Amino acid sequence: RNPPSHRFRQRLAAAIVFLFVRKDDMFEFVKDIFRKSSLKKNASTVETGFLPLNRIRSYVAVIDVEDTSFDACKTAIMNYFRSHNINGCVFFQDFRKIGSEDRLITSIQTTITRKDLDWLGRPNKYKLNVLKEMNPDVFISLINDPGFAVEYMARTSNARFKIGRKQLPGNLFDLVIKDPAGKDLSQLQSFQAMKEYLNRIQ
Repeated sequence: RNPPSHRFRQRLAAAIVFLFVRKDDMFEFVKDIFRKSSLKKNASTVETGFLPLNRIRSYVAVIDVEDTSFDACKTAIMNYFRSHNINGCVFFQDFRKIGSEDRLITSIQTTITRKDLDWLGRPNKYKLNVLKEMNPDVFISLINDPGFAVEYMARTSNARFKIGRKQLPGNLFDLVIKDPAGKDLSQLQSFQAMKEYLNRIQ
């Protein structure tokens, strides 16, 4: 029996790759359907809009630990709201590959790792319950390119004022502070710009 020709082997390899690609596409398609269903069921129905500082009693901010300014940004956020007698906390997105000998550099209660996400990309119930218990008046995302985890937190939060760096479908955020053209701001720089707007809102 003659062995398969080189051209046949090429076609077979291409067909296998095609099937794997289609499989991934189908998985993403199904995942998107379930994401939309979950958001439809759990998204907050609270009306949102600008809130002056004197009407804000609590906050939640989400920052990425892979941003070089994250520690300084965390301190700036906490100090700013503390100076206005506003309680709250900072959540940390930590999607680094952490080995068994590595340790988290932030609080486990408010840190979202890849292991905390379900197959849809939603944070686990424990982390979402922490967010719910905080019951923030203002939700701030300092993630420049938020994935579904942060989007899910923002959409399901009952915060009455939502701030981000990149607008998401449905005008999720009431205030968006974009990076200037041609510049990539650090999270700290972005928060400094947000503070200016917060100080002006009456």
